[in-house]
Amino acid sequence: MIARTRFAPSPTGRLHLGHALAAQLAHALARRLGGAFLLRHEDIDTTRVREEYYAAIEEDLRWLGFAWHGEALRQSTRLAAYAAALEKLRALGVVYPCYCTRRAIQHEVAAMLGAPQGPEGPLYPGTCRSLAAAARPRQPDSASTHAWRLDAHKAAALTGPLSFCDLRHGTLEVQPDLLGDVVLARKDIGTAYHLAVVVDDAYQEISHVTRGEDLLPATHVQRLLQALLGLPAPLYLHHPLLRDETGRRLAKRHDSLAIAALRHAGMSAAAVLAQLAASTPSSGGLVPAAADE
Repeated sequence: MIARTRFAPSPTGRLHLGHALAAQLAHALARRLGGAFLLRHEDIDTTRVREEYYAAIEEDLRWLGFAWHGEALRQSTRLAAYAAALEKLRALGVVYPCYCTRRAIQHEVAAMLGAPQGPEGPLYPGTCRSLAAAARPRQPDSASTHAWRLDAHKAAALTGPLSFCDLRHGTLEVQPDLLGDVVLARKDIGTAYHLAVVVDDAYQEISHVTRGEDLLPATHVQRLLQALLGLPAPLYLHHPLLRDETGRRLAKRHDSLAIAALRHAGMSAAAVLAQLAASTPSSGGLVPAAADE
C-alpha cells in the first residue's frame, strides 16, 4: 500500500507556525516513504468557518512549498457518510441520545463530589446514558433536539482490548473511558470531530496520521470507533507542540506568528522552515530542515 499522510486544518483562521510544523511533518513523512500528502479542510463547525480561509490556508501551504495530492477534501461535503457511520453505531447499540445542555452538564459536575476526570478536566457524567425512553424529553426524534454520545463501556465490551502504534510512544493500549462518553454527533450539525476524522481517514486511505501530541488522548476513542466500524487503523505520530514564550501552545490568536504575517514581514519560506527546525522539540528525527529535503 502506498503511504498517505494528511494535513487537516480548520478554515477558521490563518495558519501559524504550529500549523506549519504539522504540515511539514506530514509532507516530509510522505516524501520519505515515497507516498502522497493530502489536504483536508475540517470545516464541519459552520459557526466558525469563513470562506476566505480555505484559499488563505492553501496560499500559505503553497508558499511554504507543500504541494498536496489531488483536490483538497472538505468535510462539509461528507455529511451523508458521517450519518451512515452513526447509523451503524446506533444499530450496534453503542450510542445514546443526550439532551443535556452545556450549562446543565457544568452544574451537575460542580455538584458531584467525585466527578469523572479526563486529561483536560471533568468528563461528561453520563446523565443520559441510562435515561429510559419514557423519560426522555417529548420532542421529535431529530438531530436538532439532541446530540449522540458514544457509550464507552458498551463499545469496549463489544470490541475487546485494542491498541494503536505511535512512532514516538510505541504501542499503546486503548483506554476506552479516557475521554468518557464523547459526543459523536452534535445537535446542530449531525456529526462531530471524532466520528468525522475516523470516517475520513479511512475514506482517504490515510496510512500515517501526524498531529500534535495534544490529540494523543483522542486516539483512544478514535481507535475504538475504527474497530466498531470495521475501519483500518493507521500508524500515528503525535509530535511535540510549538509554544510561545510563556509556555502556552500556539493558537490562532497569535497573529504575529501567522504565516501570512511572517511573509509580509519579509521572511522567506526557507527562513520560516529553518526557524521551525531550530525551535522544534525532539520528534524522533522526523522534522526536516526544509521542505525540499
